[in-house]
Amino acid sequence: MIGSLLIANRGEIAVRIMRTCRRLGIHTIAVYSDADRDALHVAVADEAIRIGPSAARDSYLRPDAIMQAAACVGADGIHPGYGFLSEKPDLARLCVEQGRVFVGPSADRIAAMGPKIGSKVIADRAGVPSVPGYLGEDQSTQRLADGAERIGFPLMVKASAGGGGKGMRRVFGRADLAAAIDLARQEAEAAFGDPSLLIEKLVMRPRHLEVQVAGDKHGNVVHLFERDCSVQRNNQKVLEEAPAPNLDPAIRAKLLERGVALARAINYDNLGTVEFILEDGSSDPWFLEMNTRLQVEHPVTEVITGFDLVEWQIRIASGERVPALQSDIHESGHAIEARITAERADQDFRPDAGRIVGYSAPPNLRIDSGVQAGSEVTLFYDSLLAKAIASGETREIARTRLAAGLRDYSVLGPATTIPFLIDAVEHPIFSSGRATTSFIADAFPDGWKPVRPQARLARAAAALLMLDALPVNVQTPSAWTRLSGFRVLGPAGGLSETRLLAIEEGKTFVLAVKARPDGERRVLDEEGEIALKVRSNGNSVEVEADERILRGVFERTNGRVRLTLAGETCDIGLEAEVALLAGAASGSGGSGAVLATMPGVVAEVRVSAGETVDAGQVMVVLESMKLFSSLKAEIAGVVADVACKPGETVMAGKRLVLVEPQAGT
Repeated sequence: MIGSLLIANRGEIAVRIMRTCRRLGIHTIAVYSDADRDALHVAVADEAIRIGPSAARDSYLRPDAIMQAAACVGADGIHPGYGFLSEKPDLARLCVEQGRVFVGPSADRIAAMGPKIGSKVIADRAGVPSVPGYLGEDQSTQRLADGAERIGFPLMVKASAGGGGKGMRRVFGRADLAAAIDLARQEAEAAFGDPSLLIEKLVMRPRHLEVQVAGDKHGNVVHLFERDCSVQRNNQKVLEEAPAPNLDPAIRAKLLERGVALARAINYDNLGTVEFILEDGSSDPWFLEMNTRLQVEHPVTEVITGFDLVEWQIRIASGERVPALQSDIHESGHAIEARITAERADQDFRPDAGRIVGYSAPPNLRIDSGVQAGSEVTLFYDSLLAKAIASGETREIARTRLAAGLRDYSVLGPATTIPFLIDAVEHPIFSSGRATTSFIADAFPDGWKPVRPQARLARAAAALLMLDALPVNVQTPSAWTRLSGFRVLGPAGGLSETRLLAIEEGKTFVLAVKARPDGERRVLDEEGEIALKVRSNGNSVEVEADERILRGVFERTNGRVRLTLAGETCDIGLEAEVALLAGAASGSGGSGAVLATMPGVVAEVRVSAGETVDAGQVMVVLESMKLFSSLKAEIAGVVADVACKPGETVMAGKRLVLVEPQAGT
């Protein structure tokens, strides 16, 4: 057995691997880039070592840096996790050369099954049929086009070395083919260093099914049943489950048989996953690709079989036989996994970033997480934060547990996909077990938008939470102290009456807060009045309104309140009313607040306080993911406040500049 293991990865999978190592008594070594110095996987490991700058290409994607780190700490073995170097034969070869155990399949198996073209050729020889397509060595544009014509439209252009949705283009007609080939080739070269492409028939409404296989160095090959990973966005999985629902027993038998046949054909010697697609109405699953590594969705297989798949990897890599033969592998119950990512599902899954200031995981789910309160989510790496896994005797029990658990899952900071996942799990298509890879388009044809029945109450509660944080005697001059309408009730610091501006999702709401001696307060907005009581303890909050009590967690800092209440999350900027946001009271058509349209870094600030500006004048230039946005004034006036500086990282919705209209305008 390995005595010390270096995990050449980060985030939740690194933490997950360390959990098994701790149980087995294996010493763990984390690696980290500059961006991950304070990451959770670094804190969980027995020791950690730096491998380079923040960018993955300068750290996690460098086999030489990984091997140097392993040599420095004297690691017995290296586990690649998934992503990064896990499916590159380089790291496996270097481990053999330097006498270290690579916890994964041997380099020649990785090399054989990595390229999609080569793996399909091997599958064909093993009697495992693939999606019809062109797999030829002639990569000229004309030959690819000829192959496309033979297959017929619609079709898919795919990078042979691709993964994660990169280098893939759907083509629905001849006119779009040449451009799709060029773009896919460019992406493949940039992402994988290999411009080779294949052409496949585009199966419009397939199920995405996969078989978990395991082999050892003694010739044993087994399967651990199948998973359904059909719910995807941009060719990346969102919900996964085991076993596959509503699958005909004959199709299932064929699926498992073909998965094992392919693994046997290459004498596979660790854990891997054979992926298939099943066309709607077909009984013949087609081979898609093989992933020669641990899958993100492996926990659902662990739940239904009772085996620790990371332990299997370690034992097989150490030279042991597979821990169980096929006759000893059984399934029980059902499990569903939801991938929680830092993304705006309501904005086509745009990545988000920032510091997690509040974190509370539900007790009734298995949570594989790579973050905690205080973790910094950056745009350097994949947006996956955690995985929530629910199980039960039946699929329906697992599904309802997952939905309930997600409602109790709170991540304050960057936007997450939790609200979307709740709606997806509860949608009739998914609840009936009929999802295909078109699920998101079918379920949310106009794009997913959050339904927030508690939005008004959350804004009112956020306003009170911010007011409660004010000291009784504020010494520092600010927008708050300039207001003549403030009147302090007593030692608690509550305000008898004041007006606030709540800024959320680029919209501004005017709130009037009135306090009563009995502790109840009333918040007036454009829809009327809300009577409520707010009680907080640390980061926990309890809101009482209309004889209902709702609980949640919150964080307030720098004029913002981030609040999760009854499963809904909001991020609200709060300011004392100053001329109704510089122009709202004057009847001007625009707002004087210049807000960050997305998370980013302030590249330029082109104005200063007291400066006269025109409507349409550029105030701030914001850089986000190498894109530059010019943020302009909506109204003419005088700059009342500049709340940012060059080089500062800001979150979406933060007010950067405030413009007040000139008197008489």
